[in-house]
Amino acid sequence: MSHVFLIGFMGAGKSTVGQILAERLGLPFVDLDARITESAGRSVVEIFDVEGEQGFRGRESEGLAALAQAPSSVVACGGGVVLADENRRLLKTMGCVIYLKVSAGEALARIGDTTGRPLLEHGDAGAMAPTLLAAREMLYRMVADVIVDTSGLSAEAVADQVFDALDAARRQNRPS
Repeated sequence: MSHVFLIGFMGAGKSTVGQILAERLGLPFVDLDARITESAGRSVVEIFDVEGEQGFRGRESEGLAALAQAPSSVVACGGGVVLADENRRLLKTMGCVIYLKVSAGEALARIGDTTGRPLLEHGDAGAMAPTLLAAREMLYRMVADVIVDTSGLSAEAVADQVFDALDAARRQNRPS
C-alpha cells in the first residue's frame, strides 16, 4: 500500500478523520502541518509571521517530498498543499488522494475561532473563507482520486466512506 493523502479546506476534518482511518488501516498517521511546526520549532502563525506564506509553503513542499522515503501512512495535508504544481504531482504519484469536501460556512462553524489560521485571522473570515475555498476547489478536484462530501457527517461517518472507497479501489486493482 502507498500513502493515503487527505486534502481539503481547513475544517474539512483531515486530521480527525486521518487518525480514525490510520487506526482502521493499521498505518501510522502523519499530520503534515504538525511535522512542519515541529521541525521549524514554531507554530504555523509564527512561520507565517517570520517567513511569510512562501516560507511556509516551501517547508510544506519539503515535508511532502520527504514522505516519498517513508513507509505507507495516512497523511493529513494542510489546506494549501495543492497550490504548488510539484506538490500536486507528488500527491498523485505517492498514493491515493482523498478530497474531503466541505463548504466554507461549515468549515468556519467547525473551526470556530480563526486565531491560529493565518489566512483568515486578519479580516472578515466569513468573507475570506469562501473566496479562499473557491480559489482552491479546482485544484482539490484535479488531484483527487476520491471525493467525499463531509457536509453534516461525523468524523466516523466520513472515515467509513473513505475506508469503503479505498477498499473498492483495492478490489478493483486486484488481478483476476
